[in-house]
Amino acid sequence: MKNVFNNEIINSFYSIYMQERKILQSDAERVGLTVVQLRALYKISVRPNVRLAELAERMKSTNSTISSVIDRLVDKELVERKTSENDRRAITICLTLKGEEKLREFQESKSETVQKLQRINDLPAEDIKRLLEIHQKILSILKD
Repeated sequence: MKNVFNNEIINSFYSIYMQERKILQSDAERVGLTVVQLRALYKISVRPNVRLAELAERMKSTNSTISSVIDRLVDKELVERKTSENDRRAITICLTLKGEEKLREFQESKSETVQKLQRINDLPAEDIKRLLEIHQKILSILKD
């Protein structure tokens, strides 16, 4: 019986993840980006002049994957690589004005992702609190 519950739990998490990803992908495509490119723009906006390795870590990805994403964003003139002012050997990444505008365009658009996720806040506070507690317990088990 426990395996049935485990499968149901895993399927539930996967279904939520896939549905959220589908909505976010639709939103990203509306502004001409991929989900990963959109996430990278957001992460860079929060941490300007970030190094590639730090960005990869924040995005839970590899340096080579994020380097490819940054290459495409540079081609689109949404980000630029700069030599660090503190360490001439280091390269940092920052948004261009066009990148800031693209991110603002996404944030100001009628994002289906934001609208649907906002509806989660309409759930009773106690339900949300309990859900987060359970998620933390599951995360702890999976990390062990």
